[in-house]
Amino acid sequence: MQQQLYVYNTLTRQQGLFQPIAPPHVGLYVCGPTVYGPAHLGHARCYLTFDTIKRYLQHIGYKVRYVRNITDVGHLERDADEGEDKILQQARLEKIEPMEVVQRYTNSFHSDIAALNIEAPDIEPTASGHIPEQIALIEKMLQQGCAYEVEGSVYFDIKAYEQHHRYGELSGRKLEDVLSGTRTLKSQAEKKSPVDFALWKKADATHIMRWPSPWGEGFPGWHTECAALGYKYLGSYFDIHGGGMDLLFPHHECEVVQARAMHNTTSAKYWIHNNMVTLHDQKMSKSLGNYITLAQLFQGTHPLLTRPYHPMILRFFYLQAHYRSTVNFSNEALQGAEKGYLKLMNGLKAIQNMRYPADVIESGRAEVHMTTIEQHIALGYEAMNDDFNTAKLIAALFQMLKLIHALETRSLAIEEAAFEKLKQAYTLFVVDILGLQPFFQTEPTNLIATIMQVYADAKQQKNYAQVDMLRAELKSKGITIKDTRYGAVWEYGEYPEV
Repeated sequence: MQQQLYVYNTLTRQQGLFQPIAPPHVGLYVCGPTVYGPAHLGHARCYLTFDTIKRYLQHIGYKVRYVRNITDVGHLERDADEGEDKILQQARLEKIEPMEVVQRYTNSFHSDIAALNIEAPDIEPTASGHIPEQIALIEKMLQQGCAYEVEGSVYFDIKAYEQHHRYGELSGRKLEDVLSGTRTLKSQAEKKSPVDFALWKKADATHIMRWPSPWGEGFPGWHTECAALGYKYLGSYFDIHGGGMDLLFPHHECEVVQARAMHNTTSAKYWIHNNMVTLHDQKMSKSLGNYITLAQLFQGTHPLLTRPYHPMILRFFYLQAHYRSTVNFSNEALQGAEKGYLKLMNGLKAIQNMRYPADVIESGRAEVHMTTIEQHIALGYEAMNDDFNTAKLIAALFQMLKLIHALETRSLAIEEAAFEKLKQAYTLFVVDILGLQPFFQTEPTNLIATIMQVYADAKQQKNYAQVDMLRAELKSKGITIKDTRYGAVWEYGEYPEV
């Protein structure tokens, strides 16, 4: 399907036509989690953003190789070149092996994001599983004179880099500004410059996570990981790289620096960054201690939550905003998102259950033609082609929803081909591209049909006590009964307590 897709590129700071390096193939890399704790709401937005991007690229005909790494070594405290590895720190806290920490939180990460219907990547490499590749990359940088070794540690030489390239290409930061704002750290004593970053760190006697290298036993630096893994699985210059806005500097800047020094590329042609999730207008993060984990959200166990929220409510909450906009988290915002999500889901249920012509048209000439449906569909594609604007797509879907309700109540008649096109397009946008699912993966259709018949009989017999009891019981299970002039029907209701 030919679509003119326009994408905002952090590297160029402008939106332009998406032109893959080798169409129809697209290489997509997103920085994965550091698995020293449970996934939180900020993580969810990042991986949901790139899940949506991947879904849409595949829909419009691209063959996507999606890589998302697992950082299980080398990420030091405060993203600096000193302090303990975050995973080692958690292992000491829990008094278990570091790789037990890795396995536990990798498993919980997979479980939590799967609940959000975020599809698995094609390749999910770990840092610890690619030590030779990282060592080989560091050796090349030493050979090219853009790195240096000091007592078993290896650092990237920014001043040597500046002789041939411009630092700050991705983030827009100037070297002198970064130097003036750099804190004095213990590890900086062995560096040529405070802005030089670690490619390999010498392990002290107490450091458990360590590997042999030409410079002695140690471990790779965080910024080395993605540079080596991206190169291995997607090449020296691929299509899309990205992650959360918090990774823009220094992590992604350091990746660009390494790619420019090694291959004279920027690693990726397009850099994409999603914006932050805030809580009380402050960035939500582990370092600030103001985060809510996905498990806490799904179970309603965090003190700031008034109740549990289904994963699909969070998915819709993020999708109703453009990925480059900040979203402020609150119970009120989630409950508002739930209402919108339920409207889309009930519309999906209605259009999928409609049959042409008996359930749609009574008589007379069709008032809705193919051109009208095509205009609605065009608005959906126009939204996604505008830098993956899911907020605009949802607005277009609500316009389709008005038409679906009109067809459901038989206040409008539609051409048969147009009806089938509407059903197909609405399902495509809601399910395949936005990735939204109903609360119930397997609907208890026969059971609900029986209950609905009991409800209808109770109404006919004016047994209002039983009517109220059935309504209340179904509501507690996330199902709402709606009485229409054509009889009672059920819809998805508020997410039930768990």
